[in-house]
Amino acid sequence: MINIGIVGASGYTGAELARILVNHPEARITVATSRQYAGRPLSEIFPHLRGRADLVCENLPVAELCERADLFFTAVPHKTAMDLVPDLLAAGKKVIDLSADFRLRDLAVYEEWYQPHSSSHLLNEAVYGLPELYRKQIAGSRLVANPGCYPTSIILGLAPLLAAGAIMPETIIADSKSGTSGAGRAAQTGTLFCEVHDGFRPYKVGRAHRHTPEIEQELSAVAGKQVKVTFTPHLLPISRGILSTIYASLAPGFDRKRIDELYRAKYGDEPFVRLLADGVFPATQYVRGSNYCDISYKIDPATGRIIVMTTIDNIVKGASGQAVQNMNIVCGFAETAGLGVVPFFP
Repeated sequence: MINIGIVGASGYTGAELARILVNHPEARITVATSRQYAGRPLSEIFPHLRGRADLVCENLPVAELCERADLFFTAVPHKTAMDLVPDLLAAGKKVIDLSADFRLRDLAVYEEWYQPHSSSHLLNEAVYGLPELYRKQIAGSRLVANPGCYPTSIILGLAPLLAAGAIMPETIIADSKSGTSGAGRAAQTGTLFCEVHDGFRPYKVGRAHRHTPEIEQELSAVAGKQVKVTFTPHLLPISRGILSTIYASLAPGFDRKRIDELYRAKYGDEPFVRLLADGVFPATQYVRGSNYCDISYKIDPATGRIIVMTTIDNIVKGASGQAVQNMNIVCGFAETAGLGVVPFFP
């Protein structure tokens, strides 16, 4: 049994971590932090956790925090994580970081899209936590950079194609839609009920979304050359879920049979990737609450393009579920431990 700390337990990802971990056979939450809700039980902040996660949220100095757990999930905003993680590592703790602070390997790229980095010496050590690509590296890591939600949906959809040279990288267009929980729990006008209900809109269009360099970093690593994408996110009037529809031109010689073989070879044995049959398309309601990524594709013979469709729950496979999957790999547990929930429906 491993003792777990959740730093930043009062956000959506913190609450989802608690929901998953209370059912984990090898993990026990021993400390949860929140500045805003210090002194209040986690189950009071999130009533769905009543009777399952009743520990009181605390606001502790790092030294005291380190006495309470062996592995920490840092579910805090960027900048906050980079100032905290070095002290946790120095105390011999393992960290799964859910912020963006350690996802980008190039310091200049990080500082272009975010802010100055106070712990840049850890960028080369952090392992990008997408198990389907980096399982072996994650297993030996003490710092895992949990991927962003949009990148997870796009990278998983394209990785088999790029690795095989099946698509032309310069033609990639990713059109993604997310539920409002992706914007976090803090009150803001843009995610108020009356602002999103019965509406559907793009946002941060034209290389404005901070997940863009993360997507390009990982797609470039898979392709073995620099990849640039046109990425447009949209806000759906639903609470959770991401659907990505990704377009690219096929390279000569690749047909349905060869594409099927690529996806089966890459994901056939993956516990959380479900390849859908021809003509069956993914939908957010069929992965809701689960750690699954559903993938399907269609070839448009008139244009020579492939249309790849993926869906995930943005706060499970897109955040907290994937973080627990990474914890399982780091700790040598069964990778599916605590993550066997069937999607919620309806």
